[in-house]
Amino acid sequence: MTPSNPPSPAEGRITTEAQGYVLRIGIDRPAKRNGFTPAMLRALAEAYTRLDDDPALRVGVLHAHGDHFTAGLDLPSFAPLMQRGEYAVPHGLVDPLNLGDAGWRRRTKPMVVAVKGITYTLGIELMLAADIVVAADNGRFSQLEVQRGIMATGGATLRMAERAGLGNALLHLLTGDGFDSAEALRLNFVQRVVPTGSELDEALRIAERIAQQAPLAVIATRLNALKSVEQGPLAAMAEFDTVQQRLANSEDAKEGVASFVAKRAAVFVGR
Repeated sequence: MTPSNPPSPAEGRITTEAQGYVLRIGIDRPAKRNGFTPAMLRALAEAYTRLDDDPALRVGVLHAHGDHFTAGLDLPSFAPLMQRGEYAVPHGLVDPLNLGDAGWRRRTKPMVVAVKGITYTLGIELMLAADIVVAADNGRFSQLEVQRGIMATGGATLRMAERAGLGNALLHLLTGDGFDSAEALRLNFVQRVVPTGSELDEALRIAERIAQQAPLAVIATRLNALKSVEQGPLAAMAEFDTVQQRLANSEDAKEGVASFVAKRAAVFVGR
């Protein structure tokens, strides 16, 4: 287990803990309902970058300490950055919002998220930017930027419409209303709803299952599905042959065949 070196408690912190192939990433400012400061967002980007850069890690799990996932941005601390048009994450790091803006890296490895209690604004955008979301049944969600005189610019306007359809997205984006975990599941914002208190265990179970698969194939599959959503099916199909040829010549593909013949569990090495 490798804990992170977090910023000061007053600013909040992001904890990290490696458990085998899985990196647990924790939002830790419960006294402020895990409201994000600029230092926390930068630390989150650093944790995502660690996940992508460490060959010993295969899957990330984003979760929260305390009773709530996050109330979103701590607006007083972010207002000066917004007014200057600046982002708290420096160029060169993996952007936790995965928007593909020039200067920031996009995550390649899978991210599973466990949400609970309050999940507002940035919290929704972080979970929609991830890959699989497990929600506690006490979830309370709101994309309420319009109530603060600003717009959601972390991906909500894009991904809520993509997941739920334009009308459903605008219903929540334009009213800033609150909705529960059942509604989040109906809108495809989360993939599973579980009893409160079991959401992290379920997210870790899913992550461990992903980590048992061939790492190169997992990354290629994730990126191809993402390309299909963002660029269309034809763009995703165009890379089928080249990607499959590269994967078929990997050590893991040979292990996949050998384990199939021997009727045993495969042991993948990521090469």
